[in-house]
Amino acid sequence: MQATAIDVSPYAALSDQECDARILEARRTLGDRLVILGHHYQRDEVFRHADFSGDSLKLSRQAAASKADYIVFCGVHFMAEVADILSRPEQIAMLPDLAAGCSMADMANLAKVERAWKELGRVLEADEEITPVTYINSAADLKAFCGAHGGIVCTSTNARQVLDWAFSRRGKVLFFPDQHLGRNTGHRMGIPLEQMVVWDFDQPMGGLSEAQIRAARIILWKGFCSVHQMFQPEHIDRFKAKYPEAKIISHPEASFEVCQKSDYVGSTEYIIRTIHQAEPGTRWLVGTELNLVNRLHQQCSHEGKSVHFMSPTVCMCSTMFRIDPQHLLWTLENLLLDQPVNQIKVPEKEAALARTALTRMLEVSP
Repeated sequence: MQATAIDVSPYAALSDQECDARILEARRTLGDRLVILGHHYQRDEVFRHADFSGDSLKLSRQAAASKADYIVFCGVHFMAEVADILSRPEQIAMLPDLAAGCSMADMANLAKVERAWKELGRVLEADEEITPVTYINSAADLKAFCGAHGGIVCTSTNARQVLDWAFSRRGKVLFFPDQHLGRNTGHRMGIPLEQMVVWDFDQPMGGLSEAQIRAARIILWKGFCSVHQMFQPEHIDRFKAKYPEAKIISHPEASFEVCQKSDYVGSTEYIIRTIHQAEPGTRWLVGTELNLVNRLHQQCSHEGKSVHFMSPTVCMCSTMFRIDPQHLLWTLENLLLDQPVNQIKVPEKEAALARTALTRMLEVSP
């Protein structure tokens, strides 16, 4: 008979140090049955326990290729969904705290996207003229929507290849949920700003006229990342006035104006690689999440590199921060009892359609 699952509430009183020792012991006991995934934005107290670190897609693929029975994703909800979709049927994906969501992903839900698709269908033949493209930072049902409508998923690394694929099939793209990744990528492809319109999901017909819809090549969902919206062009201007030799690097979830002022724009993995490969003694202003920026500064300081956070206001991914050592320990000690908690399970029909959209992406950008 299996033991009853342990309640989470007693763990809140534990210190990080006590959790650390017990996490290490649980990991030793579970051995190869367990894989812990740590997203780059995760706090260091949890990140140090990750078997694999990276972005959400990379981590999910590594977990699926592992021998582990249990996948504990130290990230946010949509990431654990991707892990479940891509993993083997016998693997169990878990999220230590179910409250760890993503505010950007929440800006596009299935009801709103289906309504937008229906409204666009009054102006265009949607399934013949528009390819739906969802950023991987989205719920599984939106990935399934794309799978069902000839669409595809993208990451911040492969967004350009994905849009090239989309335009080779149909003349227009509906891009959700992050308008900035879509705009910054489209601009780098040579698409004029006036051919990229914003769909306001709170307005009838997205707040657009039929003429605007017909003229658009990319219809951008009015969504954004709250962390990356903290960065402003004047932050760059002030920093460059003090350190004119500094290099500016930003994530494409930042605004168009910030990315235009940046020397380099790319995914989290691109930012890490670029700074690590830079010449010793260089100075960097980085427009992405605080935990990652602080980690880069620590890792590169021995080379005389200075890595600075772009915003003067402390801003981290608050939902990612919900994954703490206490919740991680609670998850692992329940696994010692063969009691998985907070399992993330995408319904099979939805998972199959989402897998179709993800497979298209992997074929375009393996």
